Amino acid sequence: MTWNLPNILTILRLLAAPGLAVMFLYFQRPYADWFALLLFVSASLTDWVDGYLARAWKQETKIGAMLDPIADKAMVIIALMVIVGYSSMSPWLVLPATVILFREVFVSGLREYLGDTAGTLKVTNLAKWKTTAQMVAIAVLFLQGILEHYLGLSTTGLDPQMVGEILNGDAADLRGLRWKSAAMEWTGRAGLWLLWLAAALTLLTGFDYLRKALPFLKEVR
Repeated sequence: MTWNLPNILTILRLLAAPGLAVMFLYFQRPYADWFALLLFVSASLTDWVDGYLARAWKQETKIGAMLDPIADKAMVIIALMVIVGYSSMSPWLVLPATVILFREVFVSGLREYLGDTAGTLKVTNLAKWKTTAQMVAIAVLFLQGILEHYLGLSTTGLDPQMVGEILNGDAADLRGLRWKSAAMEWTGRAGLWLLWLAAALTLLTGFDYLRKALPFLKEVR
């Protein structure tokens, strides 16, 4: 194990992945959402930083090349698990999340089967865009969860009829319900659009990886 800065950042990102779920065990919402969002964004930024430093300082190592995709997959899978778990289980959210999770498991199985040959299948620009779309979508969905929780706190003590009148503009909005509701709605839509985009890119990169791997696949005897 080479303890250079790029590898340390990769390991920290890998350790941060389960921290996303732990936040919701030890903190109440919306603090857990805030901590999870900050942790996810910080860890996602290290994905670019460690790769850049490894190339710039010529510190690319085999262990770093192995751990980097594992850390990325762990972050995405655990973050999606948390988001789906605290959502209303809408099929519009569950379906793209399922596509992403299935692809990551499938490609990981292919990589394990191919062994050293997997290293010859280079990461494409489309795969990098896929990872970026996943990270941005998850960050926006975490933000939507924060806004949803603050909106719920702002309606404390108000009956549903009064909330409806405020949102419709028929009553004074002293608690900022309208902008919180609008922000929650738009971040929710943006997060879903980005997640569906990420799922589409995930499918494309998965098929591309399978196409490249087919010549190396041999019948198991």
